[in-house]
Amino acid sequence: TDDGFEQSMGINHFGHFLLVNLLIDDLAKVKGSRCCVVGSITGNSNTVGGGLVYPRADLGDLSGFAEGAKKPVSMADGKPFFGAKAYKDSKVCNMMTVSELHRRYHESTGIAFSSMYPGCIAETQLFREKRPWFRKAFPWFMKYVTGGYVGMEEAGERLAQVVDDPQCTKSDVYWSWNGGAQQIGRWSEDGKPRGAGGSGGEIFENTQSDAVRDRETAKKMWELSCKAVGLTDKDKPKAAESA
Repeated sequence: TDDGFEQSMGINHFGHFLLVNLLIDDLAKVKGSRCCVVGSITGNSNTVGGGLVYPRADLGDLSGFAEGAKKPVSMADGKPFFGAKAYKDSKVCNMMTVSELHRRYHESTGIAFSSMYPGCIAETQLFREKRPWFRKAFPWFMKYVTGGYVGMEEAGERLAQVVDDPQCTKSDVYWSWNGGAQQIGRWSEDGKPRGAGGSGGEIFENTQSDAVRDRETAKKMWELSCKAVGLTDKDKPKAAESA
């Protein structure tokens, strides 16, 4: 990025991390306000996409963050760049950030902090650097083999539901639909695979992996992220922070 961060981590994590911290005091002025950061099954090792598909997300000891997370550092764990892992690591940070926001600020502000997995939106520019055959085959594979495919419009509706639906007022929740992608889709009577987090289904509170819920790593990630984005005590939310 222009700031020197590896793109996946810079855009997915550091940008969101800084923005949310700068918005908290304004959000706290509104009764019933909510903040949702989009997560992913790829950052959850208790899912097919996160636990069985190589590489797995792993922040390690966050030595890359400790070194400033800027060029030439490209990975959270300080190891050589690996594109697929960089994306997954950024999603772990997204979900950890939500848990830390809840722990630090929910009680004093009343803001409901949550994350969600909208499904595999296989036709966005996320795969723009992949080979043409992959960009053509991947949506078909996710739609008809795994059952994890979700179109952009439905994914947007799911995000809107989390920030507007009366049943989504609970804080520190990881929302999912249609099985939450913790298994390969199974064919149903309507001829479409179900249960893999894809299109359709009802919203529910999903379970995050132990790695995402690792309190000590999340705390370290938070503190190092503050330093990486230059968030000073003057910039931090004025809202009371829980111990």
